Amino acid sequence: MLMFNAQEFFRKRFSEHFKELSRYLKYIFNGHIVIVMLFIISALVFYYQQWLMDIPEGFPSIWVMAILMGFVASYSPIQTLLKEPDLVFLLPAEHKMGPYFRYTLIYSFVIQLYLVLLVFAGLGPLYFTEFTNHTSQEYILLLVLVLVFKVWNLFATWWMLKIRNPQSRVLDQIARTLLSIVTVFFYLQGELVLAVITTGLLLLLMLYAYSLSKRQAGLCWDLLVEKDRLKMHTFYRIANLFTDVPHLKNQTKKRHWLVALLIRSIPFRQLKSYDYLYRITTVRSGDYLGMYVRLLIIGSLCIIYIPSIWIKMIFAILFIYLSGFQLTTLWQHHRTVAWIDLYPIPKNVRQQSFITWLLQLMIANTFVFGLVFLLIESWIGVAVIWLGGSIFSYLFVHGYVRKQLA
Repeated sequence: MLMFNAQEFFRKRFSEHFKELSRYLKYIFNGHIVIVMLFIISALVFYYQQWLMDIPEGFPSIWVMAILMGFVASYSPIQTLLKEPDLVFLLPAEHKMGPYFRYTLIYSFVIQLYLVLLVFAGLGPLYFTEFTNHTSQEYILLLVLVLVFKVWNLFATWWMLKIRNPQSRVLDQIARTLLSIVTVFFYLQGELVLAVITTGLLLLLMLYAYSLSKRQAGLCWDLLVEKDRLKMHTFYRIANLFTDVPHLKNQTKKRHWLVALLIRSIPFRQLKSYDYLYRITTVRSGDYLGMYVRLLIIGSLCIIYIPSIWIKMIFAILFIYLSGFQLTTLWQHHRTVAWIDLYPIPKNVRQQSFITWLLQLMIANTFVFGLVFLLIESWIGVAVIWLGGSIFSYLFVHGYVRKQLA
């Protein structure tokens, strides 16, 4: 440990981390998803502009902006890039890790800037609609204020990570979040004296966190490692929706009643083995069911709240496609299980079982979206989605998916 170089160690750990992220991000942001995201963002921007032209009277614009800006200012998780073996090998070098953790704080701040900029870009039109006499310089000053608060919150989060009591950390986070929101609210209201007072309270809370950290003998290494593990686990769960992630341990859930409902109609025959397997895998393994239900709910909400009937139908087809595309990863779910290859069943039977199940899931999605159109009394939407969605599902499964499996 005499030759330990914290700066060099950070470079190495950051390089490994960046390669790991890049490995999966290229699957997440593939061509299909980018096109879908561009379409969704374009539609949201269009309707956002339409909504701004006629904001409902009494809409709490200032509170909405204060809550969102205050939240992104106080939300400051720290990624230390530590791994479990570091609990043993780096502990003797803790007194030399200062530069390393400074770099991780800078890295954590930089990777969170996109969230701040995204919120400010989104709230900009609302801000200038609400405050027609304000200039862009005042909005930039507000951005600077939020960035300063974010730096403070980042340091406070780091100091509180030296405290083992989880309740203390939660209460500190809640207090800093509320103070950040209230300060932004007072700033937007023009109550600068009150804004200065709440800013002072936030600063005092930050200094209190610093004093608590100084009383601790050392770092909570196990807590830092666990925090990073949970962050990467969340990333792997998202990536697992697009490609197979070996690092992710699949969590199996029983869900007896749903499994029994789905397999009830499957005959007890050898050639139906994969029909059984893919159904229980969808329900019990990974996040397939959760992803399917989330897309179903989001798509239904888009159908209900988007004004234009034609955009409603486009979004319905879009979410049918997303469900089918995401569920294609189910085909590779068991590829590392050797005993699957021992089934005395031809590969084409397995492919047919998978394609049939995927088509059934997409048709079920289509049926539910049709019911939503029925709920809002859009008969043309019901007809178009039930017919067009069924045709699209068939062409997607037998055209695109079947070629991918060949």
